[in-house]
Amino acid sequence: MEIKSHVSLKEFNTFGINAFAKAYSNISTLQQLSEVLSYYHNEEIFLLGGGSNMLLLNDVDRPVIHVNLKGKEIQEQGNHEVHITAMAGENWHDFVMYCIDNHWAGIENMALIPGNIGTAPIQNIGAYGVELKDTFVSCTVMDIKTREVKTLTLEECQFGYRDSIFKNEALGKYVITSVTFKLTDVSTTDNYQLKTSYGAIQEELENLNLELSIKTVAQAVINIRSSKLPDPKVLGNSGSFFKNPIIEKGYYEDLIRMHPDVPHYPVNDLQVKVPAGWLIDQCGFKGTRRGDAGVHDKQALVLVNHGNATGQDLIALAQEIQSTVKNRYGINIETEVNLIQN
Repeated sequence: MEIKSHVSLKEFNTFGINAFAKAYSNISTLQQLSEVLSYYHNEEIFLLGGGSNMLLLNDVDRPVIHVNLKGKEIQEQGNHEVHITAMAGENWHDFVMYCIDNHWAGIENMALIPGNIGTAPIQNIGAYGVELKDTFVSCTVMDIKTREVKTLTLEECQFGYRDSIFKNEALGKYVITSVTFKLTDVSTTDNYQLKTSYGAIQEELENLNLELSIKTVAQAVINIRSSKLPDPKVLGNSGSFFKNPIIEKGYYEDLIRMHPDVPHYPVNDLQVKVPAGWLIDQCGFKGTRRGDAGVHDKQALVLVNHGNATGQDLIALAQEIQSTVKNRYGINIETEVNLIQN
């Protein structure tokens, strides 16, 4: 286990923020993870995965532990299902495509979401009508203080919209080391319903003009996301910066009297979801720049680093957006990206 000092994290975060780590360790085995947690047992640590859902606001004074555990294993297969475990350091999109290549369905709508397996449950990632919790079975975690390894079930993870136990009472308690999914083996059954009604999937599938399958649904999602979201290797970003706000149905009905064109998606009988990107776009922020901090010109939900923006530059722009949306629509939009203070 090697510990490096004063390491730039620019290549380890998709925003490309040039913040520095006080100490940095690259971890590829559970034994190394246990050792480094033991070594830093008296210190607060910072766990780094794919670096895709965070904004570094300053240098990181805590020791950075980069979780790079790799591997995939089928736990059981049969009765038109497969249970597969992926280690925390596996790339999410690569895992999605691996499952599609093996005819395992359930996560195809979440193709091209940036990040790694290990951070996916924290956020309960989701896209185009599907969330991680829909196929989640369990995850293994290592207790940061005791180094004990345990398994957490779907119920124990308390998933909500872009939320989980890991952002609440278990915040800072565990390192997620692997995740197990239950997927449908479409090579053995025709009884699987593709989810194509959300967003522009149906329209893109018609443009593709290919036989409907999990592979073509994934390709449609990839095409849509690629048309709206910049490649982080070209233009620093972390995908959606804000959550889509969920508001009370009664407030929405009042809102559309003043703004009849506000779109929405029903959540339940009492609540609706309003697209944050639409709200931001209507406030005139699409394509806006404040120095090197900007709003993407194709998707207002995405903040971008045009080169040398700092985390402080980006959060200042985010706060300007939040204030403007609140003043115009009376709606609070929250950040989806995790803000790392130090």
